[in-house]
Amino acid sequence: MSASLRSDTLDPVIFLHGQPGTGRDWDRVVAALHERARTIVLDRPGWDGRTSATDLPGNASFALTALDLADVERAIVVGHSFGGAVAAWLAAWHPDRVTALVLAAPAANLASLYKLDRVLATPVLGNLLGAAALAGPAVAFGVGPMRREIASRLALDETYLREAGRTLRSPRAWRSFVVEQRAMLDGLPVLEPQLGAITAPTMIVIGRRDRVVPPASARRLAGQIGSSSLVIVDRAGHLLPLRQAPRLAEAIVAVGAAAAERRSA
Repeated sequence: MSASLRSDTLDPVIFLHGQPGTGRDWDRVVAALHERARTIVLDRPGWDGRTSATDLPGNASFALTALDLADVERAIVVGHSFGGAVAAWLAAWHPDRVTALVLAAPAANLASLYKLDRVLATPVLGNLLGAAALAGPAVAFGVGPMRREIASRLALDETYLREAGRTLRSPRAWRSFVVEQRAMLDGLPVLEPQLGAITAPTMIVIGRRDRVVPPASARRLAGQIGSSSLVIVDRAGHLLPLRQAPRLAEAIVAVGAAAAERRSA
């Protein structure tokens, strides 16, 4: 999965983080691109500290507005986990704005959901379980010795973990988590029949050890999107933007090259 491309031929890249998350999740991927492309990094609705969480079409509209504000007509769209579903939605309903796709551990079809995902989407129990799910990492990231240990084990920046802990402690984060769980249950049955309409060059990247999105769902997704290729990363889990940044940067350049070749053909 190697490709070379001049920065003046690589389209702008917009990044859509997962759930929970922020735009900082992409810092290492942006750095690994080595300024080969203009990058647009978003804090999606519900995770920016200002707006409320929304559904898949709402997230897609938010991304389109960001492209308009940046005066970008078409972009390579990169999405992680829930952000992968948003990226696929953009490519299915707004193909004129999407040059290519990179879907990292994407929750973009019904096969990507576990039974727990459905429980977390329930109105009352989901709120309680969502808060509990975020509370553990929030506490760990907020305690100095634990944060340093996690940073060392995962090779992550301690400042990033401190800020992530602050985000996860917010009641807004708990509400956003549950809203997006419901958004997947409502939106994926609508998205899945449209996956075959995606024509943009697409690369799906999944970790073989992913415990959040089943790797089998990525294999199914590769069959549903006819223009796609699948990369399974050994000894990798779900946090691909943080742990596999060079791989994702290579994927971005590769689909960018494929899109450029298609234009010149």
